[in-house]
Amino acid sequence: MRILLIEDDPAIAAFVRQGLTEEGHAVAVATRADDARTQHALEPAELLLLDRRLPDGDGLDLLRSLRADGDTTPVIVLTARDGVEDRVEGLRAGADDYLVKPFAFAELLARLDAVHRRAAPAGARPPTDVLQFGPVRVDLVALRVFCDAQEVRLTATEFRLLRHLAEHAGQVCTRTRLLDAVWDTHHDPGTNLVDVYVSYVRARLADAGAPSLIHTVRGRGFVWELRSP
Repeated sequence: MRILLIEDDPAIAAFVRQGLTEEGHAVAVATRADDARTQHALEPAELLLLDRRLPDGDGLDLLRSLRADGDTTPVIVLTARDGVEDRVEGLRAGADDYLVKPFAFAELLARLDAVHRRAAPAGARPPTDVLQFGPVRVDLVALRVFCDAQEVRLTATEFRLLRHLAEHAGQVCTRTRLLDAVWDTHHDPGTNLVDVYVSYVRARLADAGAPSLIHTVRGRGFVWELRSP
């Protein structure tokens, strides 16, 4: 999931970002409300984690503004304000959940999953914990990949790349999209980083006896697809 963390405390931002990244999420950070609005407009997030005390005002003002514009992106407010009236104000401003600092990271993950489930469109298929492509099985909970009974050993970055491609099977993923989703940092558009890691993942799959799943779409990017021999 692509998450925008709006937090001006460097220590908290680093802690949350690292933890969520290790869980396979792509996390962008904004330290000001105006920067968050710009980032979200250019690259819409699937979920916002919003602090209230920001250098340019109360995070709830940003939330109210987004809701007034018709933005329905799920929002979890993260704040030290723990009064009942504060929580009520946050929920009435449009927050989907409200988590008081300091918080246990496990609780943040649980609330994030709950909010994401509730945000699924009516009639949508429930998210699956395992993606299956022929003999290849991608376990999204254990963060492991298998070809039949053999595990495909991947680094954290390689798994994030494979996971993004697998979760968007049949869709062409551009290099720019993969850079944003997997590395979540600004790179020179001409970098060959994606191509290098695609080659790593292809090699890991091949070593485990897996069929070819990552296909190059000339001039566009890559697509994950199980094709007939």
